[in-house]
Amino acid sequence: MNDGMSVPITELRDDLDLDDPRCGLKIAAERLSIVRYVFLVQIEDGIASASQRSSLEYADAVLIGWPDEHAPDVVDLDDDQLKAVRSHMEAMEEYIARFATLEREGDVDGMTDTLIRVTERVAEVRRLYQPDFPLPTFAEIRRVVQDEWDEDMGKIDPKDGSPTAMEIEQETEQAEHNELREEAAERKAEGRA
Repeated sequence: MNDGMSVPITELRDDLDLDDPRCGLKIAAERLSIVRYVFLVQIEDGIASASQRSSLEYADAVLIGWPDEHAPDVVDLDDDQLKAVRSHMEAMEEYIARFATLEREGDVDGMTDTLIRVTERVAEVRRLYQPDFPLPTFAEIRRVVQDEWDEDMGKIDPKDGSPTAMEIEQETEQAEHNELREEAAERKAEGRA
C-alpha cells in the first residue's frame, strides 16, 4: 500500500539512472545547490557576516564549472572509491537533515556551519570523480572573504557614533578655539575689573 509519502525515486526522477556509478556526481551537485539556495534566502535580507559569506562562497567554489557526469575529465571509480562516495553522500544527507532542522529553528549560525559541512562532503565527491579539478579549501575561501568583509565594513559610513579621524580633528580644533576665546574673554573681563 502506498501512503503517498514514499515514492520510489525512479518515479520522481526519470532522468536518474541509479545503475550508473556516476549518478552520485549529479545528485551531490543538485543537493548542494538546493541547500545553498535555501541558505541564500535566509541571509539575503541583512548584511551577511564574514562567516555567512564564506560558507556561501565555498559552496559556489565547489559548484562552479560542475561537470556533466559523462564529461571526459570525470573518471570511473573502483569499488572502494564508490564506497567512499556512498559514505560522503550519507554524511551529506545527515548534514542536510540537520540543516533543515536548523532552518525551522531559525538558527542561521548553525545553518552557516552546516552548509560548510555539506559543501565539504560534496567537494570530496567531486574530488573522487574529477581528481584533476583544483578545489579550494574552506580555509582559503575564508581568508579571502574575511579580507573583503573587513574592507567592506571599513567603507560603511561611520557617522553613527563612530566619527572619522577628520571629524575628531575638527571637533578638537573647535574645542581649542572655543577655549582660547573663553580665556581671552576672561582676561578682558579681568582687565576691566
